[in-house]
Amino acid sequence: MGGTIASVAPAPGAGVMPALEAGDLARAVGELDGVEVSARTVRLMPSASFAFEDVLALAHEVETALAEGAAGVVVTQGTDDLEEMAFALDLLVDDLRPVVVTGAMRAADAPGADGPANLRAAVLVAASPQARGLGALVVMDDEVHAARFVRKTHASRPSAFTSPEAGPLGRLIEAEVRFVTRVAPLSLGARVGAVPPVALVRCALGDDGRLVGVLLDQGYRGLVVEGMGGGHVPAPMVGPLEALAREVPVVLATRTGSGSALRHSYGFSGSEIDLLARGVVSAGALEGLKARLALALALGSSDDRALVEARFAAVVAALG
Repeated sequence: MGGTIASVAPAPGAGVMPALEAGDLARAVGELDGVEVSARTVRLMPSASFAFEDVLALAHEVETALAEGAAGVVVTQGTDDLEEMAFALDLLVDDLRPVVVTGAMRAADAPGADGPANLRAAVLVAASPQARGLGALVVMDDEVHAARFVRKTHASRPSAFTSPEAGPLGRLIEAEVRFVTRVAPLSLGARVGAVPPVALVRCALGDDGRLVGVLLDQGYRGLVVEGMGGGHVPAPMVGPLEALAREVPVVLATRTGSGSALRHSYGFSGSEIDLLARGVVSAGALEGLKARLALALALGSSDDRALVEARFAAVVAALG
């Protein structure tokens, strides 16, 4: 799909750009006993420019590879939104065989490039019978993370990907895949067509909600609001959020980056109790980015709001 793992500088001193095809990357993996690797290029672009059309196209390619008999699939892409793509594949690809997403924090022509090692590790995980039934996975820096938990938590370090709430599911030690815990498969349970726009708004001190009030006119069909703390918004935002929730699904997450949005602890205006009573839906343990993905894909699966919210709630419930 492109990204840093496929990027080189076109000229000395120039910024790196995606240039290496899938076959180029696969050759760097080398030979692995009992593993046959085939490669195909779906996109060659920076991940910051991905759209939902690219997400659905990749999911289709993954499903096609599995239908053709692949034991597992590895996706290489940029790390800017790697955790989002991985989570989307978690929801879209309903198959027990491993789907593993990896990338690199250093370009392919940089000293100490981490792409080849990450890709080799990802192939080993995708070929491992132990990786079946875990949903989409992210393999970076010899760690195996569940797509639903992983986050990019540093802008440039090779160890940028962590799972703050759960930790890694496993690790690679001397080219051996070792899992320490497991998760159940996750799926939206529906086919997804055109995905409508869903906004993501983060609350800040002094926010008055005026941005919320213009979302409908801009064509948005849903909103995820990242509230302060356990899911709180400034009092002036309450009215605009309630009005919007009468028209489209509005989801409440926490901006903290870990922990779950609360449901029944605080009762002031703008608290989670107040907002849920006004028709806002809880994101539970889903962070804002992934709550937006789940809501957008659910909206792309049906025009029935009740069904959309039920599918979203099922994803939230699956995360506990």
